[in-house]
Amino acid sequence: MTEAKGIGATIDLATKLSRRGYNVNPHLPARQILDGAELADIVAQLKDAGVERVFVLGGDAAEPVGIFPDAVSLLRALSEMGAPFDVGVTGYPEGHAKIPDEALWAALEAKAPFASRIVTQMCFSPETTLRWARDVAARGINVPIIVGVPGPVSRQKLIRISAGIGLGQSARFLQKQKGLLGKFFSPAGFSPNQLVGSLADSLPGSGTNIEGLRLFTFNDVAGAESWRQKTLATLH
Repeated sequence: MTEAKGIGATIDLATKLSRRGYNVNPHLPARQILDGAELADIVAQLKDAGVERVFVLGGDAAEPVGIFPDAVSLLRALSEMGAPFDVGVTGYPEGHAKIPDEALWAALEAKAPFASRIVTQMCFSPETTLRWARDVAARGINVPIIVGVPGPVSRQKLIRISAGIGLGQSARFLQKQKGLLGKFFSPAGFSPNQLVGSLADSLPGSGTNIEGLRLFTFNDVAGAESWRQKTLATLH
């Protein structure tokens, strides 16, 4: 959910879907949560609906609405409530447009004790992702890594989304390296096949803690699920 819609819309949708039998993983942006009382209410609603997993991030709001300025502060508050959820946190293989690399590493090291998985932002370079994952291991961070991968989508939409979330090298790659676009794009748009295949081929002996993929659907759930089913069928 977007900042404009607020945390309430996220919790409302997550609880409705969970009660209908879906395995949901709502995002909890720290900067959108007012205080401990609101957090306790959010936790109660999600637990009552049977939600078991959440994804904690700082959020893109220019200023926090309350007492949680970043993901670490929210993670600590959840821990003090008895760690009610299985928690995912964000990783940035290509860095962040507004946050220095050393600050990102310090934040990841602070978040790791509270996390059961690190989910990466999109990156179109398997080499960059693997190098970052090796650096994670070298820093003694032993949390499983889930690599974020774009699902099938048009080239125009993917470039727009990549630029919007601050993916520096990947956004520039898509915009400028037109001679290489065939590596990732078919006439129908972006296909994850080459990216996923390159990652899979490089994983054995990589010295990383990569354990899975997260497919970004860009609201095209049907298209992403169709790709997933076709890909699984080729493996059997």
